Amino acid sequence: MAEKFGGYRWVKAGWLDNRTPGVVVGTMEFAAVGPVDFSLDGDFKPDIAGRMFAFTNSQFFDDPNAASSLADMDGVQTGVVSSISFDPHPLLEPHPYIEWFAGDGQHCRIELRDGDARLLEPSEASGYTERSAKILDAGAVQSVQTPTAPEPAGDEWF
Repeated sequence: MAEKFGGYRWVKAGWLDNRTPGVVVGTMEFAAVGPVDFSLDGDFKPDIAGRMFAFTNSQFFDDPNAASSLADMDGVQTGVVSSISFDPHPLLEPHPYIEWFAGDGQHCRIELRDGDARLLEPSEASGYTERSAKILDAGAVQSVQTPTAPEPAGDEWF
């Protein structure tokens, strides 16, 4: 589903917060759509679990064609975290990786370039606490049940 976001070019910036165990909330800004809140069940991978990060996509392209592909995005994206990490694959250079299964069943993935995202220090993250709580409260009603994960195949890398 990478093309959903124009090969990641249509994602401008955002932040994701996993300071509440079992929940990831945040906001991402998309071309032609603007800000979209996220309320996902799950956690970041261990390299950044329990933390918060912000990003600005160095590959962003404000493409007017994005409107036709992204028009069906809900104002609050709910779903389940698949993999959110700064080091998603042991054989690749570390880079920010955001992957989730949306409430409507779509598999969504965003890969950023190394240096496009940074972990926030606790003092910086505290400035987002109120906004995170509001997103969590608004998305909690729409949240989906975390599915039982299938047994990993031997060739999976995440």
